[in-house]
Amino acid sequence: MTVSVSRIAVAGGVALSSVVLLSGTAFAHVSVQPQGEAAKGGYATVNIKVPNERDNASTVKLEVNFPLDHPLASVMPQPVPGWKAEVTKSKLTKPLELHGKKINEAVSKVTWTADGSKIGPGQFQQFPLSLGQLPEDTDELVLKAIQTYDNKEVVRWIEEEKEGADEPQNPAPVLKLSAASADHHGGGSGTAPTATATASADAKGGHDDTAADHKETASASSATTDTTARVLGVVGILVGIAGVAFGVLAGRRRSTSA
Repeated sequence: MTVSVSRIAVAGGVALSSVVLLSGTAFAHVSVQPQGEAAKGGYATVNIKVPNERDNASTVKLEVNFPLDHPLASVMPQPVPGWKAEVTKSKLTKPLELHGKKINEAVSKVTWTADGSKIGPGQFQQFPLSLGQLPEDTDELVLKAIQTYDNKEVVRWIEEEKEGADEPQNPAPVLKLSAASADHHGGGSGTAPTATATASADAKGGHDDTAADHKETASASSATTDTTARVLGVVGILVGIAGVAFGVLAGRRRSTSA
């Protein structure tokens, strides 16, 4: 019995340590996370999240590459204390059309270099970026990253995931793009939904008017109930005052009779 319990304990310990190790590896990747929505054809703010994987070294440099087959005309890094950002642009074989203008170059790389700060063991750092205009002809952007430590070790997060295959050891950060919104080009969407809602209400035989009538009836009923409660409250107070007065008068009469 003792042997069995020992074996179970050992097996449980091994399983737990394996889970912890695997979890640590899974969450240690360089990744890109949008703040809100990253819709096709629109603009977005994203965070490049960089965890430190080493116990004996600190991250001092990060390079993020942008695909030129789905180019971005605008990539602006937000200042990060203790880090210096450098934006690199490259010529495009096919110019971009943006707001009626032709753009012959796009951002191909952003590099952050430690300038008084580091990402130490057990720490992570986020590097915010403003991106736009996001492409409309793809569902994702693969942002290959290169992480450099102060002991000269370089980790290349450049492996693309393949459908049906296991996750690669050093997967590239991937920004998933959501469906384009109706007003991502600056077009007004307020008029169309209002007209649609009105037509729908008319087709249902004035459903909106009926709803309004119900609201008015409920409001009137509520007001009536509130008024009744107030009246009953006042009546109760008056009855109480009358009772006190009657008691005082009865006491005086008894005193006089005595």
